[in-house]
Amino acid sequence: MKEKRNFNQEEVNFEELKKIKRENPNAILLDVRSPQEYKEGHLNGAILIPSYEIQKKASINLKDKKEIILVYCQSGSRSKKAVKDLKQLGYEQIYSLKGGLDKIK
Repeated sequence: MKEKRNFNQEEVNFEELKKIKRENPNAILLDVRSPQEYKEGHLNGAILIPSYEIQKKASINLKDKKEIILVYCQSGSRSKKAVKDLKQLGYEQIYSLKGGLDKIK
């Protein structure tokens, strides 16, 4: 059963991200780093839309604006910007991995 999250914050830590994904298997893991960074390693199951292509490609790759989207980058700054961009496009449940991949290594 899909649970609607009501976080006041737009950022989640890695433990929260894993819990959300476990409770909501259809939640989308979105990597907003460059294609090269993605090739060098990414979270299992993540799709790639580089942050500079969010405005252009979100509607193609992210059809359901109500689905949970868990966004990450290397340090957290690109994912925070992506969250703002996605909210402007009408997506409702978007969370950025606080500190990015740097925080989980």
